[in-house]
Amino acid sequence: MEANQNRLNILLNKVPELTIFFWIVKVLCTTVGETFADFLNFSLGFGLTLTTIIMGIAFFIVLILQFKATKYVPGIYWLTVVLISVFGTLVTDNLTDNIGIPLEASTVVFAVLLGLTFLFWYLSEKTLSIHSIYTRKREVFYWLTILFTFALGTAVGDLFSEQLGLGYLLTGTTVVIIIACVFLAWKFLKLDGILAFWIAYILTRPLGASLGDYLSQPKTNGALGLGTTVTSVIFLIAILAIIVFLAVTKFDATAKSEPAKTNQANGSKKNVLTQTVVVLCIFLLVGIGGYVGLSNKIASQTDSTQATLTGQLTDFVKIESDMLNFVNSNDFASAKKGADDLEHQWDTSEPKLRKIDSTTWTQIDGTIDAVLAAVRSGKPDASQSKSALNNSLSILNGANK
Repeated sequence: MEANQNRLNILLNKVPELTIFFWIVKVLCTTVGETFADFLNFSLGFGLTLTTIIMGIAFFIVLILQFKATKYVPGIYWLTVVLISVFGTLVTDNLTDNIGIPLEASTVVFAVLLGLTFLFWYLSEKTLSIHSIYTRKREVFYWLTILFTFALGTAVGDLFSEQLGLGYLLTGTTVVIIIACVFLAWKFLKLDGILAFWIAYILTRPLGASLGDYLSQPKTNGALGLGTTVTSVIFLIAILAIIVFLAVTKFDATAKSEPAKTNQANGSKKNVLTQTVVVLCIFLLVGIGGYVGLSNKIASQTDSTQATLTGQLTDFVKIESDMLNFVNSNDFASAKKGADDLEHQWDTSEPKLRKIDSTTWTQIDGTIDAVLAAVRSGKPDASQSKSALNNSLSILNGANK
């Protein structure tokens, strides 16, 4: 009877098997989470708030479908992952851009929330294995964990790649190296499989985001300049193709002949706990060390006597003034080129300017986002673009005096 129940539990598992396709689609989904959010926000001109509302509603609708499903359904499951990726990205972006919460604070808060989710999940279910997601409670813990991994990954990725000036390509390369080290530790040093899985799962978020930014951002930013539209379409097509393949072949839905073990011996539990503590200490040392090192590098490049942004924003005033002239002449092609230049120079200057006055920087950053969204809209509205530019110029001039 118990064997039959175990078999039934496996058949009703709501999460796919860990195959190479799982990781490929996961990275593709995280990339889409970055580029599609930017596509709605900037290319379609929805703005951050409206984009968040739309994607939040879409995510919760699909999540309800996922909960109602009685087994793993590739289309529903991966659509939920795509939408939770977009929504998790937008949660962090709203905290940073709309509310002005520093990325350092977001990183700490989401790390604590993720840790508490893992703790309560384990205390309740005695396992964190994704091979045992066959009860409603475990599924709630699972998707809550996924949401926090995306939000945390976004905060960490933006913190190092943008605020600390590491750049998209170098951030992505660093994450790949860390994931490779985790894989080797699992393969040859007996790192616990569940621990290794969740480390890799968290790290694929900044990896996918860095990949998306590197492909979509303008060439002036040191990226490939494919744009958010092209990048999103390419990756969505790839995701769809793999999902169709998985739905037809059921390659990732085959139940194993043995039930997933949820009970561990005391010795094994102590070993996993020790590994977890060691891994956390390593990440804290590397993360904090990297943060301090990059912050000190930025500080060394900043004039210690410069306490305000006075005189530091002249180039941005000129760029936006030229853009306003282009909009007044109804020359949106030139205005969009100006937007690319504005974004590039603003992102390049972010570490230095944010170090001088993070509060004012955040305020200006919000107005620049509004300018980019208005000018880059598929059908830009002249009055909306003028309003966004005038508002941004007003704040820029006020801070530059």
